[in-house]
Amino acid sequence: MLTFESNMTAAFETYLRSHTSLTDAEIEQIVSAAIPVSLQRNETLLQQGQVCRHKTVIVKGLLRIYGTAADGSEHILHFALENGWAVDAESYHQQTPSQFTIAAVEHSELLLWTKPDFDRLLKDIPELNVLSEQLVIRSNFSNRKRLFASLSATPEEKYEDFVKTNPDLLARLPLHMIAAYLGISLKTLTRIRHAQVRR
Repeated sequence: MLTFESNMTAAFETYLRSHTSLTDAEIEQIVSAAIPVSLQRNETLLQQGQVCRHKTVIVKGLLRIYGTAADGSEHILHFALENGWAVDAESYHQQTPSQFTIAAVEHSELLLWTKPDFDRLLKDIPELNVLSEQLVIRSNFSNRKRLFASLSATPEEKYEDFVKTNPDLLARLPLHMIAAYLGISLKTLTRIRHAQVRR
């Protein structure tokens, strides 16, 4: 992991100004507590079995959060892209070993906060607490929707929904990762895509 220049925080500052009513002083306080980190493609931020000790925001790039089954197959829970947050919430809040791995899909530039630092920021800056709660609620809604789709939707419906809701991700992800996210085989995904082309 390599650190990068602090001027890369400008994009995150812009994000905070457009999504919150934080003051310049509060934004400076949040940014000054951050640890800038650069990940290369496939480099891990969190390894399964480690404790998640940081809140992470993606300034540039794309991460995936995934678990590995007993047979070695990968099951992707979430993709986090620019202005998104990446954390294993259970491991982070309980400080227990994570069941998941967080890794870079492409070269990524991140801002990390240690749990003690972020807890202090939440206590000192009520508006950050509001933003954090909104992100948790949005994540819970998204997870419930994905769970229902995984239980009830056909492979074709899963892929069509992915294309509709994540059009900007299609060109950035290899097919095997899309398949691992949708919970279908690469062979099935290839068949669906070919069928769509022939339509």
